[in-house]
Amino acid sequence: MAAPGMRANVQITQKLSTGLRMNQQMQQAIGLLQLSTIELNQAILEEVEKNPLLEIEERENSNEISLESMAEKENSRENNDDIYNNDGAYNDVDGSDSRSMISETGDITSQSDSQIMGESKTKDSQSDDSASTEYNIDSYSAGEGSRSRGLGDIDDSVYEGETTETLYDHLMFQLDMSPLSGSDRMIAEMIIDSVNESGYLTETVEDIVDSLKDKIEDLTEEDVIAVLKLVQHYDPLGIASRSVGECLTIQLNELEKSKARDVAVEMIEKHMDLLSKRDFRSLKQKLSIKDEDLKEAMILIQSLNPRPGNIKLSKKSEYVVPDVVTYKDKDNEYVVKLNNSLLPALKISETYRMMANSARTKEEKTYFKDNERDANWFINSIRQRNETLLAVSQIIVKEQSEFLDKGNAFMKPMILKDVAEQVDRDESTISRITTQKFIHTPRGTFELKYFFSSKVSTADGDSASSTAMKALIKELVDNEDKLKPLSDEAMSDVLAQKGFNVARRTVAKYRDELGIPPKSKRKSLI
Repeated sequence: MAAPGMRANVQITQKLSTGLRMNQQMQQAIGLLQLSTIELNQAILEEVEKNPLLEIEERENSNEISLESMAEKENSRENNDDIYNNDGAYNDVDGSDSRSMISETGDITSQSDSQIMGESKTKDSQSDDSASTEYNIDSYSAGEGSRSRGLGDIDDSVYEGETTETLYDHLMFQLDMSPLSGSDRMIAEMIIDSVNESGYLTETVEDIVDSLKDKIEDLTEEDVIAVLKLVQHYDPLGIASRSVGECLTIQLNELEKSKARDVAVEMIEKHMDLLSKRDFRSLKQKLSIKDEDLKEAMILIQSLNPRPGNIKLSKKSEYVVPDVVTYKDKDNEYVVKLNNSLLPALKISETYRMMANSARTKEEKTYFKDNERDANWFINSIRQRNETLLAVSQIIVKEQSEFLDKGNAFMKPMILKDVAEQVDRDESTISRITTQKFIHTPRGTFELKYFFSSKVSTADGDSASSTAMKALIKELVDNEDKLKPLSDEAMSDVLAQKGFNVARRTVAKYRDELGIPPKSKRKSLI
C-alpha cells in the first residue's frame, strides 16, 4: 500500500538502443574457431550422430596432403638455428649444449639449449626430393624434445599402446625384488610413499617413526635410517635423500676412489655455501688445492644428478597433429595447405532430404527444417573456420619466411593486429584461430601463436622481434668466456653495437625467460 499523500503511478516507456547479440550460428562459428583439427574431428562426429541430415561423404583422392608418403621422404632432426646451409640443405650439426649450475641453495640445474630456448618442440624434417609436392605429416610430441610417427595407422582414440610407469611404481618394483619383509618392508613402503617428484624424502625420520610406532613395536630411528640407506641405493641412485648434499654424496661415494672424488665430497659436505656461490678462490684456499684439482672435482659434481626423481620412465606421450603444413615447391616458394586428412567431408543426406520433402504433419516439417538449417550452419561454420585458418597461416608464413629459412634470429615482430588487418577480421578472431593450432614447417612444428612477438626498436628506426633478441642473447651466452661471463649491461652494449636498442633490464627479462642464470651463476672454471 502506498504511503498517505503518495500516489502509485505505473508508466510504460520505450527505449531505443543498439547492441550486438550473437545468434546460434555466430556462437557455433566462434566455438569451432578455437578447435584444433583433432577436436574438430570429434565435434563433427558428434554433430553427425546428433543430426540425421548430416552425412559423412567418402572422398576420392584429390589434392589433399598425403599422410603416408611424407613419412618415407622426411628425416627428422633436432631443431637447431643453424640446421640449413646456404643451399637450403641440412647441416650435420649437434645443437645440444648441456650445462650444469649450482643454485644458491646448493642445487644443481642442468639446462640444454632446447630447454633454454623454450621453443616449440619438435624435430626438423625436410624431404630429400625438394621438387616433390607430395608430403606426409608426422605427429609431433607436445612435450620437451620430440617424437614422431606416421598418422596413417592412427585410430579414433589415438592410443599409443604404451604403459605409464611412475617413480613410485619404479621404486616399488625394486622393493618387490628385494629380500626386505615384515617391519623392514613396512618402513621401506613408508619411505617410498614419502618421496616427492624430485626424488627427495618429504618426511623426517622422526615423522616416519611416529607414523609406524603403532604398527611396529620398539621401532627406533636407527631402524628407519638403516632401511633408508638401502632405499637410497635403489635406482636412481640417491633417491629418498633428505638434502641435495646427501644425494650428491651418495652418488660420489659409488664412484671409483680418487683425489677428485675426495675433494668433491669435502666440498659438498663442508663448503656447500661457497660451492653454491661459485666462490672458487675461497674453495681453493679452504681445501688447499690447485686450479686443476678444483676443475676435476667440479667435473665430477656436474656429472651428478641432483634431481634423482627426474628420470625418464616409460609413459604415454602426448602428440600434436599439425593443422597446417607448409613446404617449398619446385620454384622455391612456400606452399601452405590445411591438413584436412583427418577431417571427414560433410554433406546433406539425400535420403533424409527426400524424407523431408514427403513430410506431412507440421511436427515432421519443423523437425526436418530445423535439422537442415542446423546442418547448413554447421557446414558453413567449418568452411569459414578453414578459410580463416588458411588465410592466417598464409600471412604468417609469408611474413616469417626468413625465420623458416634462417632461424630464430630472423623472426620478424608481429602482433595480432597486423594479421587481423590483412584478413579483415577482429583481433579476437585471430587469437582464437591461432590458439592450439600447429603448423608443420621445414624447421619444425610450431603453434601459430609462436610467430607473434613484441617489437624492439633498432638504431635505424626499424624494429626487431623479441624472439630474435632472445636468440641473439642466447648466442652471446653460448659464445662468452666462461671465466668472464657477460653481464646484462655488457650484453646490452654488444646488442647496441649490432644496432639494437635493448635496455639492460630488458636483457635481464629476456635472459630470465630463456632460463639463463645471471653472470655470477654462469662463471665456471671448466
